[in-house]
Amino acid sequence: MKLKQKTYSIIGLLILGFVGLWAFKNFNFNSNFEVGQKIDNLNGVYVYYNGGVGNVTERNITHDGYNLGLKYQCVEFVKRYYYEYLNHKMPDSYGHAKDFFNKSLKDGQKNEQRNLIQYTNLSKTKPKVDDLLIFNGTVFNKYGHVAIVSRVTDDEIEITQQNPGPYGQSRETYDLKFEKDKWKIDNDLILGWLRKEK
Repeated sequence: MKLKQKTYSIIGLLILGFVGLWAFKNFNFNSNFEVGQKIDNLNGVYVYYNGGVGNVTERNITHDGYNLGLKYQCVEFVKRYYYEYLNHKMPDSYGHAKDFFNKSLKDGQKNEQRNLIQYTNLSKTKPKVDDLLIFNGTVFNKYGHVAIVSRVTDDEIEITQQNPGPYGQSRETYDLKFEKDKWKIDNDLILGWLRKEK
């Protein structure tokens, strides 16, 4: 009898866990905004509210057929920013957020899939405004996250982001450290940053 109760308890907890995860990814936790509502902009490129992290609507394709990604995911914003503000198309226009960082490259090498220079999050090169910042995946978000660097000082960076999570803000700041001739953004999930060559 006890084994049966234990089994039912475990099944119940698993179901509760799956329902909770689904709600975290899909439920609109902020009733002040509607999905698709403009909540911020960076250099005239809008950031849209997405509700739950996993909320997915249609794919956003430009008038010339370039894939910007799924509305209103983080990838869609950074690619739209690079396309509209920096006039940049990536050779590989697909992939999850964390896949924007090629772990086989060394600091300062060219990321051919994105046609951008890649820097690791411990780099001789300081992050700068308009860099595309890449976060690794987590247990709750295996796809990772991307954002645009919108402000840089000697001890801090600000990012602008779309779809940071149900309670996340479109702007966040992180400490920036310079130690032993290298720059590090103080967040272990940050893999590095990509930059368009001038």
